[in-house]
Amino acid sequence: MKKFWLIPVMALMTYTAAGAAVAQAQAPDVLVKQTVSEVMAAAKTDPNIQKGDLNSITKLVEQKILPHADFAKTTQLATGAAWRNATPQQRQQLTEQFKTLLLRTYAGAIAQIRDQQVNYKPFRGQPGDTDAVVYTDVINNGQPIELDYRLYKTASGEWKLYDLNVLGAWLIQTYRNQFAEQVNKSGVDGLIQFLTQRNQQLAGGK
Repeated sequence: MKKFWLIPVMALMTYTAAGAAVAQAQAPDVLVKQTVSEVMAAAKTDPNIQKGDLNSITKLVEQKILPHADFAKTTQLATGAAWRNATPQQRQQLTEQFKTLLLRTYAGAIAQIRDQQVNYKPFRGQPGDTDAVVYTDVINNGQPIELDYRLYKTASGEWKLYDLNVLGAWLIQTYRNQFAEQVNKSGVDGLIQFLTQRNQQLAGGK
């Protein structure tokens, strides 16, 4: 079950760089529908992704996800008060390590995209909103799995993903508790070391 509810985590953020100008003009729910459809279609047709090849999934992320996700904002909110005291170098390291952790964590889920369906709930956002939540269910083996996306509107008018709710648990809040524990133990450098070690473990299949 865990792998299946993680499937669309990266899907929302997927959009071609060539379509960036179009994405800026799209409402959050329209962007979600289009991007989820595109990434699921790509995952179903790419044999390397289906095999769980990390290089192929990483390439997908680099080409289509990075321009439309704000990992720095996600990391900042997950780090909490400690972010204010972190140096620019520490912030960069935290963002890179957290981004790598999310990629490695969800790579297996992306590889298992097959015939899952997404049910989009009515979008209740208003034209002047700068923060929005798109509510969906992922239908897997006939069972609905709650999955909601939180986006914010940049000064240029583009919507970017920065948080995700799975079965009632928001990603930022979940990691904030873990990050705070590490910061309390050994400071920001300790958190960076923790994330680095975790990424090394995941790279080794642990």
